[in-house]
This record gives sequence, structure tokens and C-alpha cells, in this order.
Amino acid sequence: MTLDLIGARDAFAARCPEVPVTVGGRKWGMISVGQSGPALVLIPGTLGRADIFWQQIDALSDRARILALTYPATHDIHEWTDDIARIMDRQGVDSATVLGSSLGGYVVQAFSARHTDRTDRLIAANTLSTVAEVSKAPPYSADLARAPLAMLRGGFQQAISASGIARPETRPLVDLLLKEVGGRIPGRHLRARLMALKHAPPLDPCPLPKDRIAAIEADDDPLIPPPLREGVREFLKPSVTYRFKTGGHFPYVVRPELYTALLEERLGLPVTGPGWGKGAIRTK
Repeated sequence: MTLDLIGARDAFAARCPEVPVTVGGRKWGMISVGQSGPALVLIPGTLGRADIFWQQIDALSDRARILALTYPATHDIHEWTDDIARIMDRQGVDSATVLGSSLGGYVVQAFSARHTDRTDRLIAANTLSTVAEVSKAPPYSADLARAPLAMLRGGFQQAISASGIARPETRPLVDLLLKEVGGRIPGRHLRARLMALKHAPPLDPCPLPKDRIAAIEADDDPLIPPPLREGVREFLKPSVTYRFKTGGHFPYVVRPELYTALLEERLGLPVTGPGWGKGAIRTK
């Protein structure tokens, strides 16, 4: 793992800053790079902005048209999916491979069902297919609209710090996430993202052919346990599941070369690195 993830991310953000995009009065953030090649839309999880995918953007920007997005401070997922389609319109992207991680994985599943004609391929990563049990566990069990922001931030900080103590090798990732939850993601945005998942509408089945659907998971993901991973596979019936043996909830950050290789595979691009395989499993 790169020892200075924060420095690498900040260097990327300096040369490729997020720009505001307002849709229906909602202020999104966007990184738009690349002029040609297959289109790829990247949607982060709760603890990420558009630039959380900096390593994949850097690796693919000369061969793909990439839009990476940051959520507005609202929490209607169907509204979000319509906004994504409108942002694609403005950027001249008719259709794209859409990848979302965690919260983003739920969003892109909703997008693919609602805007199937705009979805070349769906990649649902480290995510879930139902929120039926979400409201029973903290922080979602709290009254998110009224809970003190310090309490919400503190809960994340405590859990993230504990994971760093339990697994010292993940300290660079822990430092990066603490930076995000500590203020790089504004408080009202953090609250809105939690509310989005808590109040998410049930997902409609994805009408895409199965060969255009893929899932990503990790054996050591502490947030998506095996029953939820199995639930995603049962719901989507993907043609392929990319399974990291290690990578936790953020394999795109801690296993970037492998993650880029699977994206190259899904986008139909030549694989430039070591390729997919070592330390991981592809199942069909």
C-alpha cells in the first residue's frame, strides 16, 4: 500500500480539481477527463468524493472518457439517478459503463434500472441489494435528520481508528478516511449520504443482459458481510464477480493496479499492468 495516500490524492486533486455542476438546484461535484474511448462513470461511497478514484482515473484517462461525481447535499436516490443522466447529457456522454462502490453501488443499480438505455455495463462494487436491515444498525438507527453532527462524525472516526489499530498495515487508508470524515466531506453532505441509504427505495431488477453486469467484493470487507455479498449476487446474477482476497471496503484505493485491470477488462481495453488474477478470484 502506498504510504502517503493523502499526499497522492491531494496531488491529483491539485492538478485535476473537482468542478461544481448544478442540476435542478442540486450542487454536484465533477471530475471530467479523457476525450475518447469507452465512457466510464464513477460513483463513490459514503466516505469519498469524486477524487477517491484518483488512481483509476490517472491510469485510464488517456484511453477512456471518465466522469467521476460527488453527491449533492440531498438524499433522494431516484433524484440522483436522474441528475446523473442529465450530467451525462451535458457532457455529451450518451451511455457509459457505470461503477459505484458501497452507497454508490446501490445508486448505480438504481441508475441501471431507471436509465437502462444509458447503461453500457453495470459494475456494483462492495455494496448491497437491499436496505431492509440498514435502519437497525448505527449510525442509521439514529434520527439522522436531528442527530448532532459531532456524534455522526465521531462514530465514523471511532470505527475507522479501531480498524487501524486492529490492522496496522491499513494505517495509510485509515488516515485518508479520517481526513474525509473529519471535514473534507462537509457535514451536511455526510448526513445526507447516510439518510440516502437509510431511506433508499427498493431496487428494481436490472434489465441489462447478464454479460453486461459485474460485481466486485472482498473477502475481508468489514462492512459488507458474506450474506450481503451473496444477496447482491442473487439479485443481480452477474456474469462475473471479481473477488479480492484482501482489499477491505476500499479495494480501489489499496489494490489499485488490480482494480484498474478489472476495469480494463470490463471496458474492453488492453491490460497494461500485471492483469487480473494474483490475490484475487474471478467467478462466473
